[in-house]
Amino acid sequence: MLKKDFWYELPKSCIAQTPAAPRDAARLMVLRRGSDAVEHRIFRDILDYLAPGDVLVVNNSKVLPARLIGHKVPTGAVCELLLLRQQAGDTWECLARPGKRMQTGTHLSFGDGTLTAEVRDTLPDGNKYITFSYDTATLYEKLDAFGKMPLPPYITAQLEDQSQYQTVYAKELGSAAAPTAGLHFTPELLERIRQKGVGIAEVTLHVGLGTFRPVSAEDIADHHMHSEWYSVSEEAAGAINAARAAGHRVIAVGTTSCRTLEAVWAAHGGIVPCSGDTGIFLYPGVELHAIDGLITNFHLPESTLIMLVAAFYGYTPTMRAYKIAVDEKYRFFSFGDAMLIL
Repeated sequence: MLKKDFWYELPKSCIAQTPAAPRDAARLMVLRRGSDAVEHRIFRDILDYLAPGDVLVVNNSKVLPARLIGHKVPTGAVCELLLLRQQAGDTWECLARPGKRMQTGTHLSFGDGTLTAEVRDTLPDGNKYITFSYDTATLYEKLDAFGKMPLPPYITAQLEDQSQYQTVYAKELGSAAAPTAGLHFTPELLERIRQKGVGIAEVTLHVGLGTFRPVSAEDIADHHMHSEWYSVSEEAAGAINAARAAGHRVIAVGTTSCRTLEAVWAAHGGIVPCSGDTGIFLYPGVELHAIDGLITNFHLPESTLIMLVAAFYGYTPTMRAYKIAVDEKYRFFSFGDAMLIL
């Protein structure tokens, strides 16, 4: 299939700039595989579609406030870093701006000057290896003090509260972007789900900015995915396998949870406790084995995320659902509305 097959027209007015308040007040489009039926509900109504014994698989990765704005030393020129991945110790792979002016040996200062950095190397894609120095116990303390959330470029509004870009179950620091399907859950809704007898299994996949990287290959089969670190615990694998053995459904909350499970299945022929890096690319023609349902937001045209949805739901139904969503003025992208595919 071609990249252009996944294009659709989206008015800018449909791009959500702020999250729904409360979180579970977002709209929910409910779709059934093998059926043309479409239901329009509110996200908290998702309880009506879950059955005792089902398992929701959520990604508990926590977004780093990893956007740093500072200046070069000694010139004072403004610079910006986005921490992408820890390479070793206090050396991180970073997206740097202006990248061409940050050569090896450049010194940087952030916040009140108690966080400094030096450019160590430039990678082939233009990213930098940068080593940080600080006066606190951990770099994360400095990020908490004056780092900013790395919001996608299509969100131009400022957050009133940085926690708006975290799921309520976020635990494991390491993502450069939120697993946004999970933003719709509130503690109260999760409790109601548990009381219904639905299990919640936590996996971890640290979302990289490559998730949003445009597909450049015209033939999507030629696209190479970025690599992201994942982990599936013994407890999560046990809950998922027990549900499947009893004939219940495994429903992935978000494309990152889906990619985690499918990566493990592809490597091991089932769900087992493990961790590692995955660059799995799911698109129409690639068979999915690990999930029976998917909760996801509405994604960018020609993105790997809409291709994943089409791999699970089917290409034609997916593009039809997106047209309906535009016509019905659903809110799109990270802070937008959701779909449930069963």
